[in-house]
Amino acid sequence: MEQWLAHTLPFLSNNDIFTPDTLAQYWGGLVVTVQLVFLSLLMGIVLAVPLAVGRASRQAWISRSIWFYTYVFRGTPLLIQLYVIYYAFTYVPGVREAGFGAFIDNATYPALLSFTLNTAAYTTEIFYGAIRATPSGELEAARAYGMSTFTAYRRVVLPSAFRRALPAYGNEVIFMLHASAIASAVTLTDLTGAAYYVYSRFYSPFPAFIFVACVYMVLSFAIQGTFRLLEKRMLRHLKPA
Repeated sequence: MEQWLAHTLPFLSNNDIFTPDTLAQYWGGLVVTVQLVFLSLLMGIVLAVPLAVGRASRQAWISRSIWFYTYVFRGTPLLIQLYVIYYAFTYVPGVREAGFGAFIDNATYPALLSFTLNTAAYTTEIFYGAIRATPSGELEAARAYGMSTFTAYRRVVLPSAFRRALPAYGNEVIFMLHASAIASAVTLTDLTGAAYYVYSRFYSPFPAFIFVACVYMVLSFAIQGTFRLLEKRMLRHLKPA
């Protein structure tokens, strides 16, 4: 592995950087990053779908409440949100007594919560825009078939909206992957945290951070390729015969 890295990436030729110990750190950081991003995106989309439907509601108090939530989380930096949630569970009196001791002892939970709320806000607006763009003819056809509002959303509106939102949501997934680099700010050893570990041990920042940047780039291209395949599959009916 060390020889392959040195041969393939000449700028990473410092053999001390790629010892079994540092490679284990990189692998552990990769696992933490993938788990954190995957879980936050999964929970975020589960929250975003009903929130997007509520955002499109004609009930002003529902729509405006959800708008305020998305406005706050899209209008403030993710790093600030992470700090607020992390230190709130740490310093607010009575949190541990209320059963939230795990949030204090393990930084994964505050990071996962902040990432989930942030991506849910962006995804809500993406799906809301896709729902609003649903052609009126599709809704009229659903009503003509006697569908209830719930059935029309389940069988017509949401599948159609998801297809339209797919390109924008793919960008959101890549954004969350890149934004997860701030997890090291709350003591999590993700990919960026592993690079900091190697840098602090060998005082050689360029090989460590350039290697991690290459890993992020490979992951980003893999996500981009996956969404392109999904778009081709789900939008193939729009192609000319």
